[in-house]
Amino acid sequence: QVQPVESGGGLVQPGGSLRLSCTSSRFILDYYTPGWFHQAPGKERVQISCISTKDGSTYYVDSVKGRFTISMDNAKETVYLQMDNLKIEDTGVYYCGPCGVRVDVYDSWGPGTQVTVSS
Repeated sequence: QVQPVESGGGLVQPGGSLRLSCTSSRFILDYYTPGWFHQAPGKERVQISCISTKDGSTYYVDSVKGRFTISMDNAKETVYLQMDNLKIEDTGVYYCGPCGVRVDVYDSWGPGTQVTVSS
């Protein structure tokens, strides 16, 4: 599976939680730093979290730090994003891919999964 497949999105109220999953090939999980990208409506796709396949170290953009947790299971070729205390601004489509890529030129995105945070 060269292109990832994201799942787990849905409609939640502010303060709610979701757990996103991304299944991909070892090309991403074994050789790169997998991560999650968020594209809010009308906005550019931005990197929000990464995890190292080498040592498990993680990175979070400030806006999600303390609320989101990234994890991975190399055996299952899966990356997860636990999303807690969701806010309205978290609404958008979430994609997984290799951290550090230029989002405007990377061409192996999956379909993404929609997250809608609304009352």
